[in-house]
Amino acid sequence: MSEPIWTAEEIQQKITGFLEPALRLARLQVEFEVLPANLDNDLITPDYIVDFRGRDVGLLLEQRGELLLALEQLTLEALRVSSDDRYRLIFDAEDYRLMRIEELRLAAETAAEQVKKSGSPYRFSPMSSRERRILHLALRNDPAVETVSEGVVPNRYTVIYVAKKKK
Repeated sequence: MSEPIWTAEEIQQKITGFLEPALRLARLQVEFEVLPANLDNDLITPDYIVDFRGRDVGLLLEQRGELLLALEQLTLEALRVSSDDRYRLIFDAEDYRLMRIEELRLAAETAAEQVKKSGSPYRFSPMSSRERRILHLALRNDPAVETVSEGVVPNRYTVIYVAKKKK
């Protein structure tokens, strides 16, 4: 992992400065904690996890975590985090994001097996760039398949193809 771009105190202060007023205005009864990410995961390697809990945490997780992801995106924009560093911070609640990453890994591996057997491409439903990235990373070491993102946002999706034979 590369050098952290913030200290724990700096990122806590920046996130708190943005999120607390936003959550208060939204009348969401949730608390959050910024934790160092000590994950044993080869697909994501964030420096920090912003972990939410509280009465309204279920609202953050509705519609496949849409509000959680929106808060993450708004926070990254407000903090002016560069596109190269956006993967170093992840928002989560009740381990939803970590379970979703594992779900995407399994879906990618299952789809890759199907592609290898049938020879036909497999197209996933449209998803966020972060989720598409997980699919690509999950199959990066499988020489029998290749992954490509196709389509236009917000309908961008990942396709798994049989790898072209190299000459």
